Amino acid sequence: MSKLHDLYQKTAGLPQGKRLFSIAYGQAAPYFASIHMQVREMKPHYGELVIPKRRGVKNHIGTVHAIAVCNGLEAAMGLLAEATCPKDSRWLPKGMDVEYLAKSDSAITCVAESTPEAWENGPDVPVKVTATRADGTVVVEGTIKLWVTKKKG
Repeated sequence: MSKLHDLYQKTAGLPQGKRLFSIAYGQAAPYFASIHMQVREMKPHYGELVIPKRRGVKNHIGTVHAIAVCNGLEAAMGLLAEATCPKDSRWLPKGMDVEYLAKSDSAITCVAESTPEAWENGPDVPVKVTATRADGTVVVEGTIKLWVTKKKG
């Protein structure tokens, strides 16, 4: 497991631990900080976070902007990848294919999921991503493709 996953495991059970981890994760990849995510879960083959609906992520019609949702999906995928990628390998996003299905008119839960088999068949690893609003409606779904290779040296 990665240092990031180790940090999550150490902090998640502490009072305010997930909040502090969310802030630290946002600083590790500064663009992620713009959505003020709240990490809910980080484990192999699964990452989950929430994007609060607030002024900084709204578009001109008052819903959570599609790019903010994609940012959240990529952040959820990063949690999954850091918890899943073997220590002798590295990962890099190769592409994102998403469909916008409904208005994002509440806080948005972003989930990334993969299977063990997908990681065995690399170097291209598909990660399923889903964004859901508070009433359970899926607003965005798609796939983020990772390029996973062995580390040099």
